[in-house]
Amino acid sequence: MPAYHSTFLAEEQTQDNRTIGNLSLLPFHTKFRGPVYPPQQDYDIVEETLDLFRANSFFKNFEIKGNSDRLLIYGILFVSDCLSKLNKTTNSREAVRVLTNLSLDNFSLPGDIGFPLNSVYLPPRDKSEADLLRSYLQQFRQELSDRLIKRIYSDDDSQPSKYWLAFTKRRFMNKSL
Repeated sequence: MPAYHSTFLAEEQTQDNRTIGNLSLLPFHTKFRGPVYPPQQDYDIVEETLDLFRANSFFKNFEIKGNSDRLLIYGILFVSDCLSKLNKTTNSREAVRVLTNLSLDNFSLPGDIGFPLNSVYLPPRDKSEADLLRSYLQQFRQELSDRLIKRIYSDDDSQPSKYWLAFTKRRFMNKSL
């Protein structure tokens, strides 16, 4: 059974999407400041990442079919990192604090020495592209952690959903950010 790929691959060829290296800067709905513009439809890459996380986390291999898949991979790896920071006793307010700090922490970009998937991603061409990519990914991480918290704590604010925490030990593609 193959892994689930991004539904935005078809739009990649038709739309004028911004790309840096070989990573698509897809639009998504957000309340955080940054370079992202709102999408035409309600379903965006952040929702897709959260929808496909649990299904794709079982796969050790992932065939990349386009630049949107690279953003999906990054999102899945970030969600995995977020879940590893939470435990059964973490309430929603503590989770907001922990995941906000994680999303705002300094992180490496493609081409940097500490980036785990340098073989899959091309580095930015210059410093302005690197700054744009860093601000885009930071905004992506903030929105992803915010929506993840809303999903994990939808039933009970005092403890996270056990159906999400069950994936803390899974490592997508045997990698982590």
